[in-house]
Amino acid sequence: MGREYSQLGLEERIEIARLSDEGASIRKIAAALGRAPSSIARELKRNTGSQVGYQPLYADAQTQARRWNGSRLDRDAALRERVLGQLKTGWSPEQIAGRLRRDGPMRLSHESIYRFVYAQIRRHNDFTWRNYLPRAKSRRGWRARKGGSPALHMRHRVPLAERPRDVLDRQTPGHWEADLMAFARYGQNLLFLHDRMSRVLIGSPLPSKRAEPVAGALTAALQTLPPACRKTVTFDNGTEFARHYELGAIGIDTYFCDPHAPWQKGGIENAIGRMRRFLPRKTDLATLDSGTLLGMMAAYNNTPRKCLGFQTPAEAFSQQVLHFKCESTSSPARG
Repeated sequence: MGREYSQLGLEERIEIARLSDEGASIRKIAAALGRAPSSIARELKRNTGSQVGYQPLYADAQTQARRWNGSRLDRDAALRERVLGQLKTGWSPEQIAGRLRRDGPMRLSHESIYRFVYAQIRRHNDFTWRNYLPRAKSRRGWRARKGGSPALHMRHRVPLAERPRDVLDRQTPGHWEADLMAFARYGQNLLFLHDRMSRVLIGSPLPSKRAEPVAGALTAALQTLPPACRKTVTFDNGTEFARHYELGAIGIDTYFCDPHAPWQKGGIENAIGRMRRFLPRKTDLATLDSGTLLGMMAAYNNTPRKCLGFQTPAEAFSQQVLHFKCESTSSPARG
């Protein structure tokens, strides 16, 4: 077996300083520590200050400083510019790292990106760096949640337990989740629909949060899709979805989460959280034209997702729709 080596520690450096002050030779110091004379000579040469001589704490700090070359994003300007540009467009660190692996030989972990951003916050005391991250947190970890949703009862409500089991695996197309994104100004809301299989997001502004216009907007958004792409919709227990049963006219079954369990429709919850990056709660929708809103949804739908093998939702959904269009136009088999 080969000989094992280890770096000098602080206690050994203290002993080197003591023996050196007593006038011991390099070979005597090496023998006392059980080290090679060349190691002691190199240590004294590298870490002896011109003014203070050899100081153990100074030597230990110098050694640690030499080992640190900065993170890869500190050293590689081209990579740093690419990563920061993608963060600005709303990509998460995990999406960036996954797409780098998918597109070529370049490798960078999502953890390296998080550490780089949080290091900039600490180093420069500049909290604007947090805006590069999807949730814009200046510190890592979970935040406490307040409040909750009351259990509401509505006509023809079907609980989630009765939803078909094949919806859970996200391998069957046509299953959607719906929710509203609310804003600070009274009466301003966006309706969003999220496809469980492709993770594509569609949405539109609402003239009112009342149940009737919400049902109309849901019908308008879904009825243009092939029937195989519009099977079920899952809601929370908000009264804005009280006329959910009207979707039955276009062949859609509706289901509701358990009270206080929005995580049961986690796809749409996650999607709205991502859209908050572009649309904070204080946004005035009256100043937002339809083209801008479509551009924001396009940015979301063209961002790669880990759960899709770093395909984008738009790519996955277009394949899904194209498959059903090809099936509907194929000639019937002869008997």
